[in-house]
Amino acid sequence: MPRSSPKVYKYVIGGVTTYSDRAPLKASYVAMDFSCYACNPASRVNWQATRLHGDKFTVEIEQAAAKFGIDAALVRAVIHAESGFNVLARSPKGAIGLMQLMPATAREVGVTDVRNPAQNIHGGVRYLAGLLHKFQGNTTLATAAYNAGPGAVEKYSGVPPYAETEAYVKRVHILRQRYQSSRYR
Repeated sequence: MPRSSPKVYKYVIGGVTTYSDRAPLKASYVAMDFSCYACNPASRVNWQATRLHGDKFTVEIEQAAAKFGIDAALVRAVIHAESGFNVLARSPKGAIGLMQLMPATAREVGVTDVRNPAQNIHGGVRYLAGLLHKFQGNTTLATAAYNAGPGAVEKYSGVPPYAETEAYVKRVHILRQRYQSSRYR
């Protein structure tokens, strides 16, 4: 769903960059806008060159992708687009974790702890598999529905004319291609 930006705090302690939804007490920080990582139509990120996260959550992604018959590169691209692989990501509407699951969606797919990366990924992939099934394997429509909701895709008989969703779908496509061509496994 279209999201406004929550506060995310970026700070460095001991040379380690950290992102949190709480301001640190003893470090200087920058408050960042953080909606869906790939949703801002005005983003200046070069999606053809942004760093990939091929080494993160490999076991969880591979297991969930295999279980639900989805390309692991697509899963990785959705996680990258949704949260930038930030386990602590939270939208102002309440979507949480790597795959930005809403509480109702999490319940629907059997997730009891949305902050647990394995559960979040499993639930998000299960939800994405359902969307792929609903839209007969059409990745563009399934990813549009992941962002804007299946009702919006049905209403417009395609990708909804929302700038955020249009940008999201294009960027997931780019990221998926890049993850497929990389040897992250």
